Amino acid sequence: MEFRNKLFVRRLIASLLVTFALSDGVWSAGQTGARQTSPAGHTLLLKEGTEVKLKMRDKLTSKTAVEGDPVNLILDQDLKVGEATVARAGSVAVGTVSHTHKAGMLGRAGDLGLSLEYLKADDSTVRLRGTKGKQGQGKEATAVALTVLFGPIGLIKRGRNAEFQEETPLVAYVDQDTELPAVR
Repeated sequence: MEFRNKLFVRRLIASLLVTFALSDGVWSAGQTGARQTSPAGHTLLLKEGTEVKLKMRDKLTSKTAVEGDPVNLILDQDLKVGEATVARAGSVAVGTVSHTHKAGMLGRAGDLGLSLEYLKADDSTVRLRGTKGKQGQGKEATAVALTVLFGPIGLIKRGRNAEFQEETPLVAYVDQDTELPAVR
């Protein structure tokens, strides 16, 4: 029992010391490894509708994608409010596969759609809105021609799947006003 009380008192004193040290600014952001905020700890308002330029991190195809799968994206350019940067290029963004159809028989093209969800800016999350769709190349005319020339065997001609190549540029928009600290 006495040992538990000593342990409790030690933890209480340690937590109080940490609290006072952080509130008095004894620990600098450089010592903790955190990014510093704008002067005096002010945040900047990232307005709704601000354009956010993203790019695909990985290749995505309608052949392998499944509706609801997460899609990894990267911030293509620094995101700024005025002259202050609130998110660095290379920050992670996430989207989801909204719909997908594989290329089919009779030359039907594949179809793939993305919904852009959010951007991680340090410890903050910025909600995004935006969609992007892509359709593969259809081969219907070729399928008809093959069917006329070779009979039913021409019906097995397939279209092409839709693909987003790595580093494909995408544009999203900030979904709601968001307060973020400036990064240095």
